[in-house]
Amino acid sequence: MLFKKYFVQFFIVALLSVGASSVNIVFANTDVGSTADTNVVDPNSSAKIMTDTLKDIAVLDVDSFDERREQHKVLFYMGVLLLLFVLLTAGFGVSMAMLGKEVFVPHMICAGVTVFLSIAHAVVAVVWFFPF
Repeated sequence: MLFKKYFVQFFIVALLSVGASSVNIVFANTDVGSTADTNVVDPNSSAKIMTDTLKDIAVLDVDSFDERREQHKVLFYMGVLLLLFVLLTAGFGVSMAMLGKEVFVPHMICAGVTVFLSIAHAVVAVVWFFPF
């Protein structure tokens, strides 16, 4: 509930700031006494801006792809370890309950590691991939 409240407040502030900046951009270059000839944009300058922007985006995509791949690998290895410790915890629990073996300490250690890995895996996934 608290998260939802702060998220809504953040969304409203972000929406208002984007709206205010867009209004500022629209009305920034308008003069009351100006004619249409003074507001003509040079087509070469806008093409250069677009070319530079597209080059920057292409470079960012290559860097972010390699970074994303490493992040996926880290999460995959964490997930494999998490699955392994879940199975070990379940196996120790079954052997205690069904077979009467005394493996309580290894069961609790594996359970602790499982909880730690599950929380760490969730936090890392949300921090890295939440905005998609």
